[in-house]
Amino acid sequence: MKNPHARAVKGPMAASESSVNSRARAAVAALFLTNGALFANMAPRLPELKRELELDTAGYGLLVTAWPIGAILAGLAAGALVRRFGSALVAVFGTMATGAALLAAGSAPGVVWVVLAFALGGAMDSITDVGQNAHGLVVQRRYGRSILNSFHALWSVGAVIGGLMAAGAIQMNLALPVHLGISMVLFAAVALTALKFCLPRSAELAVIEPVAPPAPGTARAAAPAGSRGRMLLMMSALVLISVAGVMVEDAGNSWSTLYLGELGAPAALAASGFIALVGAQFIGRILGDGMVNRFGQRSMAQFGGALIAIGMGLALFFPTVPGTLLGFAAAGFGSATLVPAVMDQADKLPGLSPGTGLSIVSWLMRLGFLFSPPLVGYLAENFGLRMALMVFPIAGLVVLACSPVLRGKSPRSDGTGEQGSRS
Repeated sequence: MKNPHARAVKGPMAASESSVNSRARAAVAALFLTNGALFANMAPRLPELKRELELDTAGYGLLVTAWPIGAILAGLAAGALVRRFGSALVAVFGTMATGAALLAAGSAPGVVWVVLAFALGGAMDSITDVGQNAHGLVVQRRYGRSILNSFHALWSVGAVIGGLMAAGAIQMNLALPVHLGISMVLFAAVALTALKFCLPRSAELAVIEPVAPPAPGTARAAAPAGSRGRMLLMMSALVLISVAGVMVEDAGNSWSTLYLGELGAPAALAASGFIALVGAQFIGRILGDGMVNRFGQRSMAQFGGALIAIGMGLALFFPTVPGTLLGFAAAGFGSATLVPAVMDQADKLPGLSPGTGLSIVSWLMRLGFLFSPPLVGYLAENFGLRMALMVFPIAGLVVLACSPVLRGKSPRSDGTGEQGSRS
């Protein structure tokens, strides 16, 4: 069945159109970078916040849960905001608001205000996430080949930059409000600059809206019950894969610094667990488009799930600082292509218009961020952090079980299930 949007997005690009697309691709890459960098500036300093607020491990888990709670409460609004204002403007506004919320959390006088600031930050981050991915998928359709992994690679670059900024701030004994204020101003400037080069609203609508409306007096037939059931099963499996992927990221965000600290690593080195995970994830995403094009989404997810289970298993069964750093790196590489594959496939779910599946799956995958911190916090309080982190090898096994829902490699395919453009 032919893509109804094919005429709007396929075919040779004129020189001026190619230049517009190149600038838009760079702009989306910059937005992903800022999104990765913002929370990464906070992540290695969370143990410091835990000490200042005098929280136990379970309380710390509940504190970081405020971020995904805010994301879930606001996530479904993202689709409506994108339709009303455009994905680029929504992504940039969300970026600026996320930075402001993190600064508020780092400056708040008590735990209640920190929780509220984290909830606001999570809400804005979820809106940013949908906006930047929606705009990235528009640019990808204009290119006619897979480029989404490269955007997520730039998110990992931003996370590494943010982690290094945080490690430097720790080493310099820079106050948390000063550090987060610098981060907010810097990345707000990057996002506002990127907005100038994003695709105009008219170009976005040309991809999102149907090329030809239904003929007068006709109505779209309702999908058969079997098709709806298959679509729901596919969406459920996609959500499980994405939840597993974000749980691995949460291992780096929320627990790697604490775990390495328990193993005796000094504070600056303990932050390297986060850097190892997102650094390896970046390498996986830089290579991701080529690997997906060659092997297909399904094979890459199966490889990734196995690597997550092995990598996090190494970090737990061989509790040394070097072994743990290698384990987090393996898990980061294994998770590299999971979320981009899910988002690409969710935007093509049968029976749903472009953007709908992406918004729903993006919202539901936040459940991983919601349930992971309190679950690990509870298990750590009762069985120790090392045993609690066993949930992450299990996440790799979930990916293996759900991977058949992703597309395999097909002849002359771009790896995402669409025919690659000829050049």
